Amino acid sequence: MRVLLASPESEVWTSRKHIPLGLGYLAAVLREAGHHVGLYDAAIEDEPLETVVRRGGYEMLGISAVTPLIVDAWNMAKEGKRLGLITVLGGPHLTLMPEESISEAHPEVDYVIKGEAEESILELVDALEGRRAMETVHGLYWRDGGEIVVNPAARLVPNLDDIPYPAHDLYKITRYTNLQPLTDGLDKHARAYTIMTSRGCPYKCTYCSKPITGDTWRPRSVENVIGEWRWLVRDLKATEIGLTDDIWNLKLDRAKELCRRIIAEGLNTVPWVTVHGMKVNHADAELFQLMKQAGCK
Repeated sequence: MRVLLASPESEVWTSRKHIPLGLGYLAAVLREAGHHVGLYDAAIEDEPLETVVRRGGYEMLGISAVTPLIVDAWNMAKEGKRLGLITVLGGPHLTLMPEESISEAHPEVDYVIKGEAEESILELVDALEGRRAMETVHGLYWRDGGEIVVNPAARLVPNLDDIPYPAHDLYKITRYTNLQPLTDGLDKHARAYTIMTSRGCPYKCTYCSKPITGDTWRPRSVENVIGEWRWLVRDLKATEIGLTDDIWNLKLDRAKELCRRIIAEGLNTVPWVTVHGMKVNHADAELFQLMKQAGCK
């Protein structure tokens, strides 16, 4: 199937100017399964969606949205339906409120995926192409004869090393320069990529929502992370890297080992930041010293 994964542009919320990493993961698993995939980030594109859809011959439009982007996601889905595409919505807001977007109020939305979607997106494409029953697609909300159907929940991927690296090569990375940097005070002209070394967080902070990644912390192996880090620095020429984990340093020994490997590989010439911060009660002086040596700003 020919799938276009998209992030809408907001009319009211402009804080996200770095790459939509979640779509990169979905693109990677779809491409690995033999599907043709494109990425469309409306925040940085210079062509309308219709032009890209017509040129690519896409059949399905997968849209990811956080809460401030949900109205823009619905509008993008309307455009997708006008162009004859199957429309699928996913992401944090859809995981929190899936029924809202699959209700009668939003006929422009064909399917909603709740939760981590790397497995579900593949199952959905298989169902659309007749290789499995729609009822077996995990995490799917859909309509059958006017009735909303809620499928069994999607599972959290137990071993993150099994997921291919995000399809970083599909991002138009140069278009993210001259925009808001990953963290205030850094280079707004940077060729900045993001990386996620773990998913989830066991803490219950009242201000935080973890609808997709969950309360169970799942780390990638240090070797797997370093492989992607090396690719970003040496092959894709990153000049800045942002860690987007909820809590990358939950296991102190692992955090230190990651820093040591960055230093040993000579990857510390590229500065990096912890976009979402870190937990201070899982740190010590040695970790901060290693972070500095590893290039953290």
